[in-house]
Amino acid sequence: MPIKLGQNFLKNNEIVKKIVESANLKADDLVLEIGPGKGVLTEELAKYAGKVVAVEIDENLVKLLFNKFSNNKNVEIICGDILKTNLPELLGHLMSKSKKSYKVVANLPYYITSPIIRLFLESKVPPSEMILMVQKEVAERITANPGQMSILAVSVQYYADAEILFEVGKENFDPIPEVDSCVIKITKYKSQSTNKIQSTNFFKIVRAGFSAKRKTLVNNLANSLHLDKNIVEEKLKSLKIKSAARAQELSIEKWKEITNLFE
Repeated sequence: MPIKLGQNFLKNNEIVKKIVESANLKADDLVLEIGPGKGVLTEELAKYAGKVVAVEIDENLVKLLFNKFSNNKNVEIICGDILKTNLPELLGHLMSKSKKSYKVVANLPYYITSPIIRLFLESKVPPSEMILMVQKEVAERITANPGQMSILAVSVQYYADAEILFEVGKENFDPIPEVDSCVIKITKYKSQSTNKIQSTNFFKIVRAGFSAKRKTLVNNLANSLHLDKNIVEEKLKSLKIKSAARAQELSIEKWKEITNLFE
């Protein structure tokens, strides 16, 4: 049975071109597009990339895309849920041919933004770059600085550099959504390890630190990790973190220091 999804399709060709320009594509680049919709962005990507693999979950749109790109040799349409896809298997044979990385381009619905970003950044075959259209509020959360950090910001910035490229007003979509969007660029750190145990420990501490929004970092860590509050306070002081500090105030480097301290 076809899946019915509430989707907002980008209708401004100038913005489509701007997104593709932001991806800085070369003739031998491999691009994975998530949620191609009616293929407006796919068509523009195919002009510059060596290969575009577009993954769409809506069966009705997949039929439309197959017809639209039946004569495009560098466009491959896949029907499926990207969150349930085996990425190494999907990308392995494609990347082995080019011996290069790949880039991700996507217009993401709010409810799958965080899971999709984590899926790719934690993958054994992470992209070199992600160009994503997300809700403006989400873009601002992802790119937040210490003082306004969230688990989403930490989750992304642990693995990659994130920046807002430009805003896209809601009037550029059909149907018109309730909020504006932003296009963001996420570039994976070349030196960042994807060691599973290391990242598991890191996020265990981060989740503990953010466990209660109104409580201090000391209280959250003590309660979540079942440790004596005084011991936690002394450990944080050794890192020059004040006892009144809250999770949103910390940088990624501080979170790494805390993780090392509590291991």
